[in-house]
Amino acid sequence: MGLDDRKLDVLRAIVEDYVATQEPVGSKALVERHQLGVSPATVRNDMAVLEEEGYIRQPHTSAGRVPTDRGYRLFVDRLSRVKPLTPAERRAIERFLVGAVDLDDVVHRTVRLLAQLTRQVAVVQYPSLARSSVRHLELVPISTTRLMLVMIADTGRVEQRLVELPGPVAADDVTDLRRRVNEKLCGEKLADTPPLVQALVEEVPQTVRPAMTTLSTVLLETLVERHEERIALAGTANLTRGGLLDFQGSLRPILEALEEEVILLKLIGEVEPSTLRVRIGDENEIDNLRAASVVSTGYGPGATIVGGLGVLGPTRMDYPGTIATVRAVARYVGDLLAQN
Repeated sequence: MGLDDRKLDVLRAIVEDYVATQEPVGSKALVERHQLGVSPATVRNDMAVLEEEGYIRQPHTSAGRVPTDRGYRLFVDRLSRVKPLTPAERRAIERFLVGAVDLDDVVHRTVRLLAQLTRQVAVVQYPSLARSSVRHLELVPISTTRLMLVMIADTGRVEQRLVELPGPVAADDVTDLRRRVNEKLCGEKLADTPPLVQALVEEVPQTVRPAMTTLSTVLLETLVERHEERIALAGTANLTRGGLLDFQGSLRPILEALEEEVILLKLIGEVEPSTLRVRIGDENEIDNLRAASVVSTGYGPGATIVGGLGVLGPTRMDYPGTIATVRAVARYVGDLLAQN
């Protein structure tokens, strides 16, 4: 059965009050706090319909009602108005992120900022090498038989490897290898580099082919095989700020899930470009997070998505404020990566 506008207004009021007060909401309080234009008896009838339809429920300890996952979902999809950030909040985000000195600093500042602004647990994925391109490759001679390979990705991520050469290589040959490697690989997506690396081995002069063969193995390990995705986490203490009904009364499953990087990557790392995803309660595939909500989006320079970020908290979440903050922070981080 479809809900009419008045019942939707009642549901919106219940969600907003419960999020703000952490207390189950009664009809009397709704009539006093919101201009619903109807009597408490009418509101009680509307609440009975909402409860029958599965949008609100009565916790056994109280006469009031609280939203269900289904109620929050309807609120997010149809009823919530995204809260624009205040000019002060926007300035704070800009100031906080602009001071970052390198990629690590950007990620750590972003995750702390998200946790502070939303008062939830914040998760930020480091720019994924799988989605990155090669900006520059440097070969630094350490001795005649050892090189340091430094790979800089377009996202600012840096990977370093030591290369043990099969025999001495002259400085001029190292310069030539550096030139060839950069001409071949710069601007290419990391995922597309294996055939190009293979071609390099075949193209170099016979005299440096053994060195190039060894270098190609390390290049492939650097560019393709070692895709360790890293995650930054902040604000875990925010989980304790809620009421008794948050997380079905137990933080333990949530804390256990937050210790698993694989779970965190699944939560925020699989986001399509320009979409913001809200998962509420039972919509989470991970059992330990069935009492939580996750708001996540992708970020990156321009239209390119290089990683995900988001927040996790109780289903009793300020969805309009959280959605606006996650969107804004992702946009600022993307702009910052584009400038650098």
